[in-house]
Amino acid sequence: MANYIHVPDEAPAVPKIDVTLDESDYRPGALKLIKELRPQWKPSEVKMKFFTDGITNKLLGCYVGTVMEDVVLVRIYGNKTELLVDRENEVKSFRVLQAHRCAPRLYCTFNNGLCYEFLQGTALEPKHIRSSPLFRLIARQLAKYHAIHAHNGWVPQSDLWLKMSKYFALIPKYFEDPEQNARLSMEVPSPRYLREELMWLQQSLSRLGSPVVLCHNDLLCKNIIYNQEAGNVKFIDYEYAGYNYQAYDIGNHFNEFAGLNEVDYNLYPERAFQLEWLRSYLEAYKEHKGQGSEVTDREVEILYVQVNRFALASHFFWGLWALIQAKFSTIDFDFLGYAVLRFNQYFKMKVESYITDSTAI
Repeated sequence: MANYIHVPDEAPAVPKIDVTLDESDYRPGALKLIKELRPQWKPSEVKMKFFTDGITNKLLGCYVGTVMEDVVLVRIYGNKTELLVDRENEVKSFRVLQAHRCAPRLYCTFNNGLCYEFLQGTALEPKHIRSSPLFRLIARQLAKYHAIHAHNGWVPQSDLWLKMSKYFALIPKYFEDPEQNARLSMEVPSPRYLREELMWLQQSLSRLGSPVVLCHNDLLCKNIIYNQEAGNVKFIDYEYAGYNYQAYDIGNHFNEFAGLNEVDYNLYPERAFQLEWLRSYLEAYKEHKGQGSEVTDREVEILYVQVNRFALASHFFWGLWALIQAKFSTIDFDFLGYAVLRFNQYFKMKVESYITDSTAI
């Protein structure tokens, strides 16, 4: 099975609490969770703060006192996101990463969400992730994820193509809102055309030989927490984590250099920067795999080509995802506009990447 993730025996069990949070009246449900997780806290003293960065779920921080030190994060799943996210798989990924000291503690799950530890630090912005030494820390931390081995010598497979095929059944054919409907028909390629693109993507990218590893799959800026005091970065939010192509995870991260709320693909990292980033990544990856840390120019060049081709698949994936979110999500975000951006960039990048690097491998 492509998305099989083995949780190590030493990983702590995660309790399930029978509570459903109402996102419009969240305090009563959140207090029930806190009573189980922090019984010493007085309900009247519990403060709650909403974090506004996410566009899949709603995130609430619960704490007592004046300083946010011991914070229980309560994530309420977005409407119909179970269509997009395998929640059982998410919890398994969380536990695997926690066992390898790559993730915060997962305190519990509840009927429509989960609670986990707050990581001290700064959620990064596009301007941060290209600065040194931060980009090297990010590259090395991603290498650590990718070096987590599959269980008992099992050879993992990517479920990227299967997942995108499933997304096709969910994309809206029309919208009730006439303006949205007009944008859908005029600005988004037809499902038939997109299906043909997906077939082409699968055929052309599967030949590149990118290894399948345990990936984060959603390494946008706000999912990277920098702790200046400790001098490290940690990644959060594992909804899309799972076995996937190594080059996809890196290409997806490079796409996120453009930002989210004011997307600017001119910020996509240039070749010289990528080569530095990829060398740092490969050095750490080989160290974690016990292969020394010598990296050749040829290895960097091959990964460079793979990454920039797989960045296409990332645009395509999030384009489909945004179309589905436009149909179901209750979060205030222009998902349809975001889908148009991702598909436009996909077609632009497809032409550019095959012109510039067609002879590199």
